[in-house]
Amino acid sequence: MIEDAGALMARVRERDTNAFESIYDANHRLVYGVALRMLGDAPGAEDVTQAVFLKIWNAPDLFRGGNFAAWIVRVTRNRALDVLRSRTRSEGELPEALPEQETLEDVAFARIDAERVRAALAALPPEQREPIELGFFGGITHEEIARRCKIPLGTIKTRIRTGLRKLRAALDETVPA
Repeated sequence: MIEDAGALMARVRERDTNAFESIYDANHRLVYGVALRMLGDAPGAEDVTQAVFLKIWNAPDLFRGGNFAAWIVRVTRNRALDVLRSRTRSEGELPEALPEQETLEDVAFARIDAERVRAALAALPPEQREPIELGFFGGITHEEIARRCKIPLGTIKTRIRTGLRKLRAALDETVPA
């Protein structure tokens, strides 16, 4: 069984390298994916991923509990925005819009708030919620989800896509006006 991220972070605070490796293994794909979508280049995404995990190791007290995946996505987005800002200083201003390669999961994570996401996830049918949790919070591929669940890959992808649409709609409904 995978240990809770909060418990792992408590061990990271005590300088436990095994706990840090578990945090990295469970979250590096998520961090890299968010950075890659925002920056549009692999070397930049690798740099942001490294910076995020160095920050976790050097300042583990920054995580104060709650939804770890939401927190690490926020840290990643902030770091990627810093990179975009530094790139544009020499070019002028920040672009009016960030890269438009917006996918359903980008929209969901852009509006992340731990309580709203928990509530929205809990409202999804289990056949949609479980593959989303495995993929986004467990950091495993669609192929691995299909193998674990013994369900065809196409079905897993459809369930994730449908679940993310419902998640997006639920999060859009709960955004304060």
